[in-house]
Amino acid sequence: MTSNVAPLFEPTPSPPSESWFTRLRRRQWFPYLMVLPALLIVLGVVVYPMAYSLYVSFTPFHLLRPDTTSQFMVENMFDNYARLARDDVFWRSVWNTVLFMLVTVNTSIVIGFGMAMMLARMTFALGPARVLLMIPMMFAPVLIGFQFSWFFNATVGLVNNALGTLGLITEPIAWLVDEPNGMFSIMVATIWMTVPVVTIVLLAGRLSLSEELYDAASVDGASVYQRMRHITIPQMRPFFVIVMVLLSLDIARAYDIVRMMTDGGPAHRTELIWTYVGQLAIRNSQFGMASAMSMAGVVLGVAFTFILFRQMMQLRKDLG
Repeated sequence: MTSNVAPLFEPTPSPPSESWFTRLRRRQWFPYLMVLPALLIVLGVVVYPMAYSLYVSFTPFHLLRPDTTSQFMVENMFDNYARLARDDVFWRSVWNTVLFMLVTVNTSIVIGFGMAMMLARMTFALGPARVLLMIPMMFAPVLIGFQFSWFFNATVGLVNNALGTLGLITEPIAWLVDEPNGMFSIMVATIWMTVPVVTIVLLAGRLSLSEELYDAASVDGASVYQRMRHITIPQMRPFFVIVMVLLSLDIARAYDIVRMMTDGGPAHRTELIWTYVGQLAIRNSQFGMASAMSMAGVVLGVAFTFILFRQMMQLRKDLG
């Protein structure tokens, strides 16, 4: 005879068996295990080459004399840096790089901001305009350098032909040879390449602003200039800083466009830090000197980046 009385306590179901991966995830060292492959890649691709380049900068390493890489002596370890300090071409490349960064970054931001403001006011065809704006970003810097070297060619260049047709010049201008025109030509090519990035970032910043601020300012009788000065520019300061950091870090490593347009010449008039490093390492085979100059360029880049990030942190503190 069976009983229909329910048991007082239901049997507790046994917990499902955990997989080995679930048990592994509970280990305290599991997060470090997940990060380990990325750390190994960074060590192999970044840290080791940097450390080896730093070591080579203390040696008279010449590519045609491989035994010189082992000639490390404490009393002579700073010879390459001392030679750089006495090298007029090095200091000229530093000055050209600083001037190149200041002009191209600021001009790109001004032009990009103006284009972003115009695009923000568009009520139709904004999508196709963005697509057209991104076309310069699709070209490699080498191709852009080759393209603008033809534009500024003294004989068959598009710029001289256009200026001659308009009657603005009577003789061809040696854009890539003359003292001020060489840097100007490189700056124009770089600005053409970087303006789309600036425009897209600043356009996103402008579209993220609340229209209620502008409506309230219009009701109060604020002019276009007043709205720009007291609303748009202060509210978009974080986007300006982001663009400045990105452009500065990218333009400080400029090599491709200069290599294709002028190759740092003539007579080092358009020489930048990294084009001079390439000349020392590839053409002259002076890897010790090139490594020392690379370390100097890295120090300058780190110092400049530190200043920019301090500005970002200060901006973040000001915005609360």
